[in-house]
Amino acid sequence: MLNRQPIDPQLYRDAMSRFGGHVQLVTTVLGETRRGVTITAACSVSDDPACVLVCLNNSNPKNDIFFQSGIFALNTLGAHHQALADAFSGRAPMSNDERFASGRFEKLVTGAPVLWDSLASFDCKVMEIKEMSTHHIIFGEVVAVRFNETKPALLYMNRDYHAL
Repeated sequence: MLNRQPIDPQLYRDAMSRFGGHVQLVTTVLGETRRGVTITAACSVSDDPACVLVCLNNSNPKNDIFFQSGIFALNTLGAHHQALADAFSGRAPMSNDERFASGRFEKLVTGAPVLWDSLASFDCKVMEIKEMSTHHIIFGEVVAVRFNETKPALLYMNRDYHAL
């Protein structure tokens, strides 16, 4: 067994800020309540069956809807979505209705809000949720996919947005 030596959380976050990530908007709905969160912690898990994962901070009680709804959509943002990313990250103070009004959303299969002009959207049914320290990892089976024309992607690195 390894002898664990704790890393200072701020030091870890500073180092991770050098780790570039594609900006995503993860959304869900439960009844009439919608929720969306800007994240960079998402990736493909498998192509057969098609599966993705997203990581959500468990310190925000508003994220509980993701653990209860059984569905989510992972929307890949383009450089043209920077204001939308700010809206759903909390950088721009807005109500939930104002956040969703800043984009056009539709439904595919599950009913989770899918961003109409995302670079790609993955409509998912929750397969499994794992709690890991400060975050929950949500695994989703992709039941529908939609993508648009290729445009520059929105990345987040060094605590700022970049286009690629």
